[in-house]
Amino acid sequence: MRRIHPDITDDPDIPQAYAYPADRPWLRVNMVASADGGAWIKGLSGGLSSKGDRRIFGVLRGLSDVVLAGAATVRTEGYGPARPRESWAPLREGRPAAPPVAVVTRRLDLDLGSPLFTEAAPDARTIVITCEAAPKDRRTEAADRAEVIVAGDDRVELDLAAAALYERGLTRILCEGGPRLNGQLAAAGLIDELCLSVSPMLIGGGAARILNGEAGQVDLRLAQVLEEEGVLFCRYIRE
Repeated sequence: MRRIHPDITDDPDIPQAYAYPADRPWLRVNMVASADGGAWIKGLSGGLSSKGDRRIFGVLRGLSDVVLAGAATVRTEGYGPARPRESWAPLREGRPAAPPVAVVTRRLDLDLGSPLFTEAAPDARTIVITCEAAPKDRRTEAADRAEVIVAGDDRVELDLAAAALYERGLTRILCEGGPRLNGQLAAAGLIDELCLSVSPMLIGGGAARILNGEAGQVDLRLAQVLEEEGVLFCRYIRE
């Protein structure tokens, strides 16, 4: 892997290249897309990924305090808890060995018996972010297996959700999508950074873009580009 912007460097230090700011909370979105902007192949993002993308994906998780994802992404991609990696030890000193996963869901239509809930470490318990309109029986059941945050009345208010995570000391948020959640975060003005892996392929079809649903303009500046085997790893910072 090499950096080609803002300078040219072979074998850059990946954790350093993606270090979070030390002086403020930060919400980072990490996505992969085809050259024509598609966010998945046959409903899954894995077909767009590469060895380098998976390496950066792992580093970004290791750097984060919490991994944020929408319920549809959790179901489709078969999420489990983040598993500790030996390489994360120097990145997570003083923190749990792996970050918890936080799931945004209005209806609580989750498999609460899945590994995401049953196999999460006690110090990285899965977090469910929902709203008052969610079925009360499901909220009660979820509270037995996860930490529940109620953020909003009829829908999940993402500014309240982010504030609740920050209050828990989870100030380095890594959002892994999907596109609808990304669109809601953009509309709420909550995205500080976009990490976008651009896969060298055209896919066409009906795949969503990395933001879908709500309209929201976020002006970005290109802070960094890494490259490996034709895949571009772009880091954009909000202006």
